[in-house]
Amino acid sequence: MTQPTTSAHELDGPPADRILTGARYLDVAAGTWRTADIRLAGGRIVQISEPGPRDDDESAERIDLTGKFVLPGLIDCHVHVLAVDADLSQLVDSPSSYVMFGAAVLMGRMLDRGFTTVRDMAGADFGIHRAQREGLLRAPKIFFGGKALSQTGGHGDDRGPGRTGNVDHLCCPSLSRIADGVDAVRLAARDELRKGAHHLKIMVSGGVASPTDRIDSTQYSLDEIRAVVEEAEAANRYVAAHAYTPRAIRRAVESGVRTIEHGNLIDQETAELIKHHQAFVAMNLVTYRALSDEGVEQGVPAASVAKVDAVLEGGIRALQLLHAAGVNPAYGSDLLGGMQRHQAREFAIRAEHQPAIDVIRAATTVAATVLQRDGELGQIIPGAAADLVVLDEDPLDDISALADSRLSAVVQDGRLVAGRFS
Repeated sequence: MTQPTTSAHELDGPPADRILTGARYLDVAAGTWRTADIRLAGGRIVQISEPGPRDDDESAERIDLTGKFVLPGLIDCHVHVLAVDADLSQLVDSPSSYVMFGAAVLMGRMLDRGFTTVRDMAGADFGIHRAQREGLLRAPKIFFGGKALSQTGGHGDDRGPGRTGNVDHLCCPSLSRIADGVDAVRLAARDELRKGAHHLKIMVSGGVASPTDRIDSTQYSLDEIRAVVEEAEAANRYVAAHAYTPRAIRRAVESGVRTIEHGNLIDQETAELIKHHQAFVAMNLVTYRALSDEGVEQGVPAASVAKVDAVLEGGIRALQLLHAAGVNPAYGSDLLGGMQRHQAREFAIRAEHQPAIDVIRAATTVAATVLQRDGELGQIIPGAAADLVVLDEDPLDDISALADSRLSAVVQDGRLVAGRFS
């Protein structure tokens, strides 16, 4: 995609007052295309009307989108913007300045793919959120959880079995912090909330990238999980949990965790439990394909890549079970380092097992609900943020238009941030 034709003056000033005329836009909730004139002002969608001139249109720039297909801005509910290296153990030894420049490049490329909002699931902080919000950083809107909480030897502990020493590099670019015991996890949760976290993340099962745990392990005691949930609820926030197995997922959901990250080894009973508790799942099948295909080449330790097979095929079955149970997992990618270029390929993988409209909902309306931004993100309705993706092709007919990022333009808060309208 080419860079936007927008001038620096527009980027520095207020969003332009624009009318996108003849736009064929997706009513995501209904799953149907509608044609209308869409007026953008002050970074919001302020009016959707029948096509044609109106008396109050004289001050607005009119942009003809006849023949184009318009979607809400896409939302990725599981990214790691600081994962500039696929070997996460290298982060703490990298200069913060280097990591941040790399993160800025990664985030700009996310925006080019049409992801106008992302939920960072370990690593990003208030500084990144503020820089994007104030226009210092070309990036998606960032919902962040700070550093994930992990027990010693858990999924967030990147020490190999032969390494000793303190891992609490709280000043360094890392994705996790270690906290053991109810008092310690309360303090860690309160500290991340103090630093502005929109949610908290805890590791409640083993994982691929961690060197000393088993995929099928459970992590954190029930009392520790409940303590984090209590602190989040007290701050009107929520808890997300890294979990693969039914046992780990059940412990988390029954303790009040709101979103399950991954869930690849879920069974039918646990899928029904998630639905009963009105919890959410954020899946990211693309990362396991990428790790299997090029993880070693990208610098992921061989021991971690060897764990991938345990969750790769299980993820497809989990998606099918959740879909059958009436749970549409939110869109996630969870890619690391150079593999982040595959972010949009999740559309193609899911579309092999779900209708295209449900895959698009996963990255729009479902994701907005996860972010607690219903009516603000993920829909083209009056009052919503003017975040839009413009395509020349119908993604309901051919999901590869999204999977291959064949986008005409990307609009964020009413500003053209990638591509061009014509």
